[in-house]
Amino acid sequence: MINKPDKNEIRRRKHLRVRKKIAGTPARPRLCVFRSNKQMYAQIIDDTTGNTLASASTLEKELMADIKSGATKEGAQAVGKLVAERAIEKGIKEVVFDRSGYIYHGRVATLAEAAREAGLTF
Repeated sequence: MINKPDKNEIRRRKHLRVRKKIAGTPARPRLCVFRSNKQMYAQIIDDTTGNTLASASTLEKELMADIKSGATKEGAQAVGKLVAERAIEKGIKEVVFDRSGYIYHGRVATLAEAAREAGLTF
Protein backbone atom coordinates (compact mmCIF):
# COMPACT_ATOMS: atom_id res chain seq x y z
CA MET A 1 0.00 0.00 0.00
CA ILE A 2 1.37 3.41 -0.98
CA ASN A 3 1.11 6.19 1.59
CA LYS A 4 -0.34 9.45 0.39
CA PRO A 5 1.61 12.60 1.26
CA ASP A 6 0.03 14.70 3.99
CA LYS A 7 -1.07 18.32 3.55
CA ASN A 8 2.21 19.75 4.80
CA GLU A 9 4.29 17.55 2.50
CA ILE A 10 2.23 18.73 -0.48
CA ARG A 11 2.82 22.35 0.63
CA ARG A 12 6.57 21.73 0.91
CA ARG A 13 6.66 20.35 -2.64
CA LYS A 14 4.83 23.42 -3.94
CA HIS A 15 7.23 25.63 -2.01
CA LEU A 16 10.27 23.94 -3.57
CA ARG A 17 8.76 24.31 -7.05
CA VAL A 18 8.19 28.02 -6.50
CA ARG A 19 11.64 28.53 -4.95
CA LYS A 20 13.23 27.36 -8.20
CA LYS A 21 11.78 30.47 -9.84
CA ILE A 22 11.75 33.03 -7.00
CA ALA A 23 14.91 34.28 -5.30
CA GLY A 24 15.63 37.31 -3.19
CA THR A 25 18.36 39.67 -4.33
CA PRO A 26 19.99 42.56 -2.47
CA ALA A 27 17.87 44.97 -4.55
CA ARG A 28 14.64 42.96 -4.07
CA PRO A 29 14.78 40.52 -1.14
CA ARG A 30 12.22 37.78 -0.58
CA LEU A 31 9.35 38.17 1.92
CA CYS A 32 8.80 34.62 3.14
CA VAL A 33 5.71 33.66 5.16
CA PHE A 34 5.28 30.68 7.46
CA ARG A 35 1.93 29.82 8.97
CA SER A 36 1.52 27.30 11.76
CA ASN A 37 -1.68 26.32 13.54
CA LYS A 38 -0.93 28.74 16.39
CA GLN A 39 1.44 31.42 15.06
CA MET A 40 2.42 33.49 12.02
CA TYR A 41 6.00 34.29 10.96
CA ALA A 42 7.47 36.53 8.25
CA GLN A 43 11.08 37.06 7.18
CA ILE A 44 12.76 39.24 4.60
CA ILE A 45 15.66 37.25 3.16
CA ASP A 46 18.54 38.06 0.80
CA ASP A 47 19.13 34.70 -0.90
CA THR A 48 22.46 35.69 -2.46
CA THR A 49 24.09 35.85 0.98
CA GLY A 50 21.56 33.74 2.89
CA ASN A 51 20.91 36.49 5.45
CA THR A 52 17.65 37.39 7.12
CA LEU A 53 17.36 41.17 6.89
CA ALA A 54 14.15 41.64 8.91
CA SER A 55 11.66 39.40 10.65
CA ALA A 56 8.49 39.47 12.72
CA SER A 57 6.22 36.91 14.35
CA THR A 58 3.21 36.71 16.60
CA LEU A 59 5.46 35.42 19.39
CA GLU A 60 7.02 38.85 19.96
CA LYS A 61 6.10 40.52 23.23
CA GLU A 62 5.01 43.79 21.64
CA LEU A 63 2.50 41.92 19.45
CA MET A 64 1.35 39.38 22.03
CA ALA A 65 0.00 42.20 24.21
CA ASP A 66 -2.15 43.55 21.36
CA ILE A 67 -3.56 40.39 19.78
CA LYS A 68 -5.69 37.61 21.24
CA SER A 69 -4.16 34.77 19.25
CA GLY A 70 -1.39 34.34 16.73
CA ALA A 71 -3.60 32.16 14.56
CA THR A 72 -6.00 34.90 13.49
CA LYS A 73 -6.16 37.44 10.68
CA GLU A 74 -5.62 40.11 13.34
CA GLY A 75 -2.27 38.51 14.22
CA ALA A 76 -1.31 38.19 10.55
CA GLN A 77 -2.11 41.85 9.98
CA ALA A 78 0.07 42.89 12.92
CA VAL A 79 2.98 40.75 11.67
CA GLY A 80 2.68 42.15 8.13
CA LYS A 81 2.71 45.71 9.40
CA LEU A 82 5.65 45.11 11.74
CA VAL A 83 7.84 43.32 9.18
CA ALA A 84 7.17 46.10 6.65
CA GLU A 85 8.13 48.79 9.18
CA ARG A 86 11.36 46.96 10.02
CA ALA A 87 12.19 46.53 6.34
CA ILE A 88 11.60 50.21 5.56
CA GLU A 89 13.85 51.17 8.50
CA LYS A 90 16.63 49.19 6.79
CA GLY A 91 15.98 50.84 3.43
CA ILE A 92 14.05 47.98 1.81
CA LYS A 93 10.99 49.14 -0.13
CA GLU A 94 10.57 46.42 -2.78
CA VAL A 95 10.31 42.69 -2.09
CA VAL A 96 9.36 39.46 -3.85
CA PHE A 97 6.47 37.74 -2.07
CA ASP A 98 6.99 34.05 -1.25
CA ARG A 99 3.83 32.47 0.07
CA SER A 100 5.68 29.21 0.85
CA GLY A 101 3.21 26.94 -0.90
CA TYR A 102 0.16 28.26 0.97
CA ILE A 103 -2.80 29.50 -1.05
CA TYR A 104 -3.14 33.28 -1.20
CA HIS A 105 -6.14 33.41 1.09
CA GLY A 106 -6.97 34.12 4.72
CA ARG A 107 -4.01 34.84 6.97
CA VAL A 108 -1.43 34.80 4.17
CA ALA A 109 -3.38 37.35 2.11
CA THR A 110 -4.02 39.49 5.20
CA LEU A 111 -0.29 39.59 6.01
CA ALA A 112 0.54 40.58 2.42
CA GLU A 113 -2.09 43.33 2.34
CA ALA A 114 -0.89 44.74 5.69
CA ALA A 115 2.70 44.80 4.41
CA ARG A 116 1.56 46.66 1.28
CA GLU A 117 -0.39 49.19 3.33
CA ALA A 118 2.66 49.79 5.52
CA GLY A 119 4.75 50.73 2.48
CA LEU A 120 6.26 47.60 0.88
CA THR A 121 5.75 47.01 -2.82
CA PHE A 122 5.62 43.61 -4.46
